[in-house]
Amino acid sequence: MVEADLLALLTDQSGLFTADPRQSPEAELIPEITGKNIPEEIWQAAGGTVKGIGTGGMLTKLQAADLARRSGTKVVIARGSSPDILLKIVHGEQVGTMFTPVVTALEARKRYILAGGNAVGTLYADLGAVNAIIHGKSLLPVGLSKIEGVFDRGDIVRVNGQDGREIAIGLVNYSSEDLSQLAGKQSMEIEKILGYAYGEEVIHRNNMVLL
Repeated sequence: MVEADLLALLTDQSGLFTADPRQSPEAELIPEITGKNIPEEIWQAAGGTVKGIGTGGMLTKLQAADLARRSGTKVVIARGSSPDILLKIVHGEQVGTMFTPVVTALEARKRYILAGGNAVGTLYADLGAVNAIIHGKSLLPVGLSKIEGVFDRGDIVRVNGQDGREIAIGLVNYSSEDLSQLAGKQSMEIEKILGYAYGEEVIHRNNMVLL
């Protein structure tokens, strides 16, 4: 939700191991996981014991790490009692186990938009706005010609041309009530009209996917 660049998961172990280091002298620290999928043997190592590093402890951290990396966030699992551990992690030092992101944060956001269910409203854009969107620009209030549906800020809405053709889908910055007042207006007028502003764009290009 916060689109963090980094997730640090602190535990009583130095990171993720090939086996429970308390039970297996041969257990080795895994310094980095870069593949798209975490290997099955690593999942088994994280959840293969009843106590300590296994079930409920490291397993849930591994699940959280996998979820975060698929949202574009780098993850580090490390020993929380190590001196200056957070500073070392933030500075990129090799500590614990590091999980590289599977996708960029922007890609993850656009996947979420596409998979976010049915759009709750539709915005109709004039020809100039449609051309701007097709060329990678944001949707501005001046380009709005019509609004359908009732929605809040942050909802997923569709963007159509005036002929009804679907152009894009995205996360809207303003509610339908706000946009009914902003349609056709310049971005510099937003705060004057509403008394507040959430940005110049109705939908920012980073929060929009062309259809």
